[in-house]
Amino acid sequence: MSSLTRAGGAVVNWWCSPVPLARVAVLRVAIYLFVLYDIFFLTDDVIPMAYAPQFYQPTLIGRVLPLPEPTVALAQTLQIVIIVAALVAATGYLPRVAGWTVAVAYFEWMIISQGYGYVSHDHLALMVAVAVLPTIGRARFGERDSSEAAGWAFRCIQVATIATYFYSAVVKWVRSGSPATWANGAVFIWALMRRGSDMFRWLTDYPWVLIIAQWGLLIIEFLSPVVLFLRRRALYAAVAMFLGFHLMTYLALGIHFLPTVVCWLAFLPLERVVPVAKRWYGSIRPGSPARA
Repeated sequence: MSSLTRAGGAVVNWWCSPVPLARVAVLRVAIYLFVLYDIFFLTDDVIPMAYAPQFYQPTLIGRVLPLPEPTVALAQTLQIVIIVAALVAATGYLPRVAGWTVAVAYFEWMIISQGYGYVSHDHLALMVAVAVLPTIGRARFGERDSSEAAGWAFRCIQVATIATYFYSAVVKWVRSGSPATWANGAVFIWALMRRGSDMFRWLTDYPWVLIIAQWGLLIIEFLSPVVLFLRRRALYAAVAMFLGFHLMTYLALGIHFLPTVVCWLAFLPLERVVPVAKRWYGSIRPGSPARA
């Protein structure tokens, strides 16, 4: 019984490892401001598509839950609600009320967005982040305290971020029949021929390089859960590797995973940004002493 108790305690400690509240304040600003960017530049098709509700085919969640059918009025209302609530939540004022308002409105916005034939799995971690941040409550930039509630929320975001990669590998396996079939295929060659940039299109002349890259990607995706147990420099190196992968993908194919990329911030010591930002602000504000 004692071994089960210790195991249970270890699991709880892993899920609820305290996180500095200053880190919460920084991530909260990043997430809510990115939600605004998302609804205006990434999922900005919700209002136009609402003019054609006959083409709406909701995903499983949209079919199970009693959600309203898309209309132009609904889409426009959701946009206004998200804008106001996200701006309020980003300031840290009314974090629960504003946060839950964003979560509900953004959830419905994404259900409509994903109900017209394409499901963007890069939004998984962002939707989880919007859902769990309101559970933390107040968190200010200058706070030195840590919170287990914040630890749980951050862990949820981290797990959702990693799940994006791991289940991407699982889907490759399922749809191809085996990991080797996908890794030895012509996925990257086809992608470069269809939408590759001049910077990387020359790789189509060296298919063996692309085969190696496909195996590397598949291995990294299957091993991505390891990141959840890394610390300090090893963790930062892993984060840099995944962000580097997304940078290369964008440069080569013009494909970005910005909703997932912003959620990688949950792995970093964001509270260190606060004193740097304060010093920078103090150096540029009117009346601050000039440096010699």
